[in-house]
Amino acid sequence: MSDTPRIHLGSLLRTAGDAHAEGELDHLTYLQGDLTQTLQFAEPAPFEIEINSLEGDELYLQGTFEPTLIMECARCLREVQVPLDIQLGTLMRYDPAVQEPFLEEADTGEEVLVFGDPDLNLSAYLAETTLLAAPLSVVHDEACKGLCQICGHDLNDGSCEHMAQVPVEEIDDQLGIPEGTTHASQNPFAALRDLKLSDD
Repeated sequence: MSDTPRIHLGSLLRTAGDAHAEGELDHLTYLQGDLTQTLQFAEPAPFEIEINSLEGDELYLQGTFEPTLIMECARCLREVQVPLDIQLGTLMRYDPAVQEPFLEEADTGEEVLVFGDPDLNLSAYLAETTLLAAPLSVVHDEACKGLCQICGHDLNDGSCEHMAQVPVEEIDDQLGIPEGTTHASQNPFAALRDLKLSDD
């Protein structure tokens, strides 16, 4: 299993051809600002990458990456495993002045991976690609009850003392009329009854 997804492009930059790399990753480490971030995978994630030379300093990367991302349930924060099947396809450009590889947008709107070290570390590229492919939020179960907003108890494990019903009058004052109940002013039959009583 590889610690980092590296591919050696020295010979490919000198002569036309292709380069190939494959392996498995149990995590990815990348920089976000000045902080090191880690994407943890539930199981070894296989990757297979091939890079072909184009014209000048341009290349093209294609391949597959299949991580099972570990995320948190949006309601109760339980661990959720999210399998992804990512198809890779990115234009590349070699620039020896570049210290760290980065993605930039070309004039055509297509993203280009710019790199300067022929011994290319693809960790940041795969991390960004994974984050873009991942859902914004997940739930461990569609029937998840979430957490108590007062004490943080996981309501999937049972109710807590804060689950007692709030009196209807209090709900009425704070949130409006509860579903299934009406005031006389909203009930035409009650208004008609009041009218008859006043006529008598």
